[in-house]
Amino acid sequence: MFAKQAREQWKSRLGFIWAAVGSAIGLGSIWRFPYVVGENGGATFVLLYLVCLLLVGFPVLISEILIGRKAQLNPSGSFKQIGKSRTWQGIGKMTILTGFLVSAFYCVIAGWTLGYLLQAVFGQLTQFHSPAEVKDHFQNFSTSPFWGLGSVIGFLFLSTYILYTGVQKGIEAGNKIMMPLLLFVLIFLAVRGFMMPGGEEGVSFVFKPNWAEITPTAILLALGQAFFSLSLGQGTMVTYGSYLGKKENVPGTCFPITLFGICISLLAGVAIFTIVFSAGLPPSSGESLMFQTLPIIFSQISGGYFLCILFFLLLVLAALTSQISAMEPLISYFMDAWKWKRHKAVVVTGVAVFIVSVPCVLSFGPWQDFTLFGKNFFNLLLFLCLNILIPLGGLAAVILVGWWWGFRSAFPHLREGAEKLFKKHPLMKWYFQISMRYIAPIIIVIVMLDALGVF
Repeated sequence: MFAKQAREQWKSRLGFIWAAVGSAIGLGSIWRFPYVVGENGGATFVLLYLVCLLLVGFPVLISEILIGRKAQLNPSGSFKQIGKSRTWQGIGKMTILTGFLVSAFYCVIAGWTLGYLLQAVFGQLTQFHSPAEVKDHFQNFSTSPFWGLGSVIGFLFLSTYILYTGVQKGIEAGNKIMMPLLLFVLIFLAVRGFMMPGGEEGVSFVFKPNWAEITPTAILLALGQAFFSLSLGQGTMVTYGSYLGKKENVPGTCFPITLFGICISLLAGVAIFTIVFSAGLPPSSGESLMFQTLPIIFSQISGGYFLCILFFLLLVLAALTSQISAMEPLISYFMDAWKWKRHKAVVVTGVAVFIVSVPCVLSFGPWQDFTLFGKNFFNLLLFLCLNILIPLGGLAAVILVGWWWGFRSAFPHLREGAEKLFKKHPLMKWYFQISMRYIAPIIIVIVMLDALGVF
């Protein structure tokens, strides 16, 4: 039983928006999304992605925040209160576990961005002469006890410190600083990249429409990206929603969250690929883009030292805002269910995340040959979360709101604070009802089956 107690709340609507955008804008928005856009039709894919957001991403986001705002509890307590059963409570606990596991493997790559930022400041990332040299440097870095594990500890310390200071003074205040700074760095890098010779090719790669690239595979990618790009299915948005006031306009608040997320991801594409194309290199994605392709470019271009520092600062900021959001659901659970003070809940969560992150780090070194189901520990967690747990969490949210709670019962709570919006646009009620009850659940199942290799 979750007894009601004084609950932390966001100090302002803008603070909540920045925090939610910060959660959504992670490393994947920078290292993967722009590349997927460029390889699958450019501006045409963006239009397809926007449609998919309306069909699946936005309804799930609304559902999760609505669940949290209604119950004013952590995901476990929220699902139990609305679902009125221990089964739904268990599903809520599953989403908390998902966020915890995500934070454990995510902080490994995120920690490396912090380590690379420090190395960039000391000029160690702008002295490369060949791709092989950069690759060897990354291999030595990721397997080094000092850098490989030490940078993860440093990153977790920063994340834990922000969470330790609370919702308003920590999460909200931190995002109010980090997100505008991230935006400033992105704009600077995008402008600087566009001014480089050949930079316009990078813009063309991201934005040039190409209808021929819109294949069934591209459609599935757009559907998956629309779901995964908003930090759904891992308890984060339910928890963040629980810190909202009862009168907050949920649809009106979620719209700028979605819009900001799209704009920042596309701006990241311009910032990165203008620099990549100016160096005459082919586009890539993932850790090879961050830790290998770009360092060799920064070693060869004018002003590379300064640009390298800014780029890895950008990555650290994006990683931090996402990491704290993934850890917060478990902290909230400890505070609600076990009546712990925030400080104790944060420290225990931070230590637990570190313990699980250690085998993830070792997966890139001594334990890389230790596999289960053909995957090392890091990749096993990655597969489990991205392909199974996160889709199940999002599916549960829309089923809970659309069917179990029932849209007819949920709608008055959705309308609360947004009366003018629904009065001006009456068709929005039918949009939410149809998308939450039918379209979003079907699409999530399709995305999940595709990720599991059924299609």
